[in-house]
Amino acid sequence: MKADLLLHGVHVATLDTDEGYGELHDAAIAIADGRIAWLGPARERPAQLQAQQVLDLGGGWLTPGLIDCHTHLVWAGSRAAEIERRWQGASYEEIARAGGGIVSTVAATRAASEAQLLEAAAPRLLALRGEGVTTVEIKSGYGLEVAAELRLLRVARELGRRHGVQVRTTFLGAHALPPEYRGQADAYVDEVCHRMLPAVHAEGLADAVDAYCEGIGFSPAQTRRVFEAAQALGLPVKLHADQLSDLGGAALAAEYHALSADHIEYSSPASIEAMARAGTVAVLLPGAYYCLREQRRPPVDALRARRVPMAVSTDCNPGTSPCTSLLLMLHMACTLFGLTPAEALAGVTRHAAQALGLQQRTGRLRVGLDADLAWWAIDHPRDLVCQFGFNPLRASWRQGQLLVRHPN
Repeated sequence: MKADLLLHGVHVATLDTDEGYGELHDAAIAIADGRIAWLGPARERPAQLQAQQVLDLGGGWLTPGLIDCHTHLVWAGSRAAEIERRWQGASYEEIARAGGGIVSTVAATRAASEAQLLEAAAPRLLALRGEGVTTVEIKSGYGLEVAAELRLLRVARELGRRHGVQVRTTFLGAHALPPEYRGQADAYVDEVCHRMLPAVHAEGLADAVDAYCEGIGFSPAQTRRVFEAAQALGLPVKLHADQLSDLGGAALAAEYHALSADHIEYSSPASIEAMARAGTVAVLLPGAYYCLREQRRPPVDALRARRVPMAVSTDCNPGTSPCTSLLLMLHMACTLFGLTPAEALAGVTRHAAQALGLQQRTGRLRVGLDADLAWWAIDHPRDLVCQFGFNPLRASWRQGQLLVRHPN
């Protein structure tokens, strides 16, 4: 057996288990052609296993590379003044209805060139990459017209190519109603379904389609139209669901076998049951919950009882979760939402992979999957969750290629 790289002298948390971390002590992992070729206790390493490069890591833990499965990473402009207004008492809904919120970012983003968007977004991606993230989902939704939406998705793809991170792109044309369609939501949904989505699909720029189903977004009936247009093109769907109210968004997502329903603070028991039957992942976004000072927590106990997979993500965006630390989200998921450390870590690895339809490629350490790895200077995997404001990453690999190396 020949390998390109053999890592040893390290403990491994495979996250390839329904409970716990999947701990292997004093382990080794062999990588060939970008995939895991062998994994197990070092003492059981096959005698015939030879590698071109052998690294003794000298301690610490290997985990799967982290996955940020819900971001709006590409935008222009700032919403700091809006955040300040919320701190002074204005609600998110009040700001949005007054022309702020998403629409204010749309104006700045439409005016930006691809080069300007790349320059603005790169530091955000690099911050995530520097914390062990090897896969990122990036949504559009700040263009809300054909040319601008295409530009956002091209920038997202280019970010991945330039910086070595796997980027999955999601078309979010139904994110908000643009000013030119004020009072014409159904007409705008026609534009999304019949012009924008076909153009995005023709260029192969979307891996999935999302929508914002909410009182200040789009109705369930309008969302259904977007989903039907997406599925007619063979694209999977996901949904911003039940963040501010219960419109049955999570159940609607499940009806279309969505990859995920995200936010879900107000999702009902019936919606949770529907998600369980459909295999739809619940994506928890503690950064937005924290930033908006929400009081209604996602129904974690119900999700746990029905064995709905729970992913955790930054929701990196300019107005409601301007966060580029997935490690901080691990801590918040436990502190604010009541996840266990093992659940939180699964939420940024195997369950996050499932939320992107990548569970057969990444998110776990198993022979045959992509060699997406993160090496941490920690005593136990729970340390990644229990600490915050500290980055113990030593190195990361994407498909066996060194992505980040921090000084010891």
